[in-house]
Amino acid sequence: MSQTVGKKKLFDFSQLRRVFTYTRPYRSRFWASVTLSVLLALLAPIRPLLINHTITDILAPGGTDFNPAMVLLLNITIIQVGVLLIETGLRFLFSFLTAWLGQTVVRDLRNGVYGKVLSLNLRQFDKTPIGTLTTRTINDIESINDIFSEGLIPIIADMLSIIAILAAMFYTNWQLTLVCLIPFPLMLIGTYYFKESVNHSFVRVRNAVAALNSFVQEHLTGMQVIQAFTAEDREADRFRVINKEHRNANVRAIFAYSVFFPFVEIILAFSMGLLVWFAAHQSLMIPAEEAAGITGNIVSFILLLNLLFRPLRVIADKFNVLQMGMVASERVFRVLDNPDVAPDEGRHVAERPKGEICFEHVGFSYLPGQPVLKDVSFMVRSGETLAIVGHTGSGKSTVISLLNRLYDHDQGHILLDGVDISAYRLDDLRRHIGVVLQDVFLFSGSIFENITLRNPRIGIEEVEKAARLIGMHQFITELPGGYDFHVGERGGTLSLGQRQLISFIRAVLYDPTVLILDEATSSIDTESERLIQHAIDTLISGRTSIVIAHRLSTIRKADRILVMDKGEVKEMGTHAELMTKGGMYARLHKLQFEESV
Repeated sequence: MSQTVGKKKLFDFSQLRRVFTYTRPYRSRFWASVTLSVLLALLAPIRPLLINHTITDILAPGGTDFNPAMVLLLNITIIQVGVLLIETGLRFLFSFLTAWLGQTVVRDLRNGVYGKVLSLNLRQFDKTPIGTLTTRTINDIESINDIFSEGLIPIIADMLSIIAILAAMFYTNWQLTLVCLIPFPLMLIGTYYFKESVNHSFVRVRNAVAALNSFVQEHLTGMQVIQAFTAEDREADRFRVINKEHRNANVRAIFAYSVFFPFVEIILAFSMGLLVWFAAHQSLMIPAEEAAGITGNIVSFILLLNLLFRPLRVIADKFNVLQMGMVASERVFRVLDNPDVAPDEGRHVAERPKGEICFEHVGFSYLPGQPVLKDVSFMVRSGETLAIVGHTGSGKSTVISLLNRLYDHDQGHILLDGVDISAYRLDDLRRHIGVVLQDVFLFSGSIFENITLRNPRIGIEEVEKAARLIGMHQFITELPGGYDFHVGERGGTLSLGQRQLISFIRAVLYDPTVLILDEATSSIDTESERLIQHAIDTLISGRTSIVIAHRLSTIRKADRILVMDKGEVKEMGTHAELMTKGGMYARLHKLQFEESV
């Protein structure tokens, strides 16, 4: 852990090393920034030393004659201007390089994290708030940028500057240096408490940001429910509590800054007071002709002290920035190291599977100890249509989630054409399985983009052909922009039935071997259902199909019907066979028929 709370250590250097491994492709720029930090440290004390030399050796009474003195003075001035220009240029390059490194590493990390999120098992999204993953992908990774722009490399540069300035002070006058350093123990104590206070505040700020992101994302998505049930005031109160915690954490950090910076100014003033007092005391005890040396020391030491305190003012803050960057990196690496991904170790590729599906004693649970499927076994022959029915929560949708490996089953085997689905390449397996879900999700974009999922290999002619098959082509062309019509976030500009029809076009377009319809007509009006029923009849012809539906009237044509209850297979047969049997299916059918009368 890089987080400093209680007795935890300041940094996990292995974590820091891991962050810096991302600079390997850019090692030349990394080492250039380190070299620049050394050069800036060496340049820092040069101008105060030149001023000391000017006052002591040139402007002192009885010093160099007028003309040589003016030449020396002009040369020193030119050197100082040159040093200033060089230092300014190097500082610009240093700031640019460290910021460039940070932003480049952030880009690479963000690509890596998003790629990892795409590969996570769906169970991770079941138990992890979307806002938390958003925070990891955006806010936390952005904090890692600070490790470069405000963290380790700038800290190294500041430490080198402090060493160089102290060396120059001791070289000039070791006694004055020791006097000026008398208040430094107080400075170190104040810096420590400032660092600890701000660090605790930053930890609270990060947690509050994650809570805010999760809350806002979830409630914006569910705004229709909030308004429909007049829950605005209650949710606003909850938001105010979370927002207040965010504000309090920031105020605490602001308070620490408000105390620390005046404290540093007091220490600086104290050091300068001791400097003037001791230098004045020394000047009274030496001949007048040597007093110029003391004057030069005072002027140069005032400049050196200001240069010394400039990094000291911010070094504690930079340590906190570095520390928070490490906390953020730990959270980011936790996502990158998450082992719960869909294994894609299969090598089997089928150009066009026959579509025979077999479940052999399959068991599965979303949570340990809470099985959702128990010893499920059945077979769907190639080209056959299997309907799965049962009460809500009986495991119907879980069956299809396991078939296309959105989740991996715990026990048993699932075979496609006699080959275990884990032996298939994951993309190849899913390419042959078309899914139309009850809850259709459309991305913000055009109808064309939502149908093709931005696949550049699919042209408008293929899309139009699929839309005509579903009976949606005329409707789409009548929209403003036609296939370029923007559907809005989550497809909000279209009705539920229209979104469902678009998902059917998508399924038709990809021409799957196995077709899965999960409650595909549950949100459809009568007219749309007529269109979809025609499309279904066309789609399932020659394909292996699994149809899940609450309305039993839509599945009477199925070759076989699988009845599930509490994760177990209860019955299996044709509609006529199950009605004759008089079991669970017959009771469900009778119940629905009575409700519809």
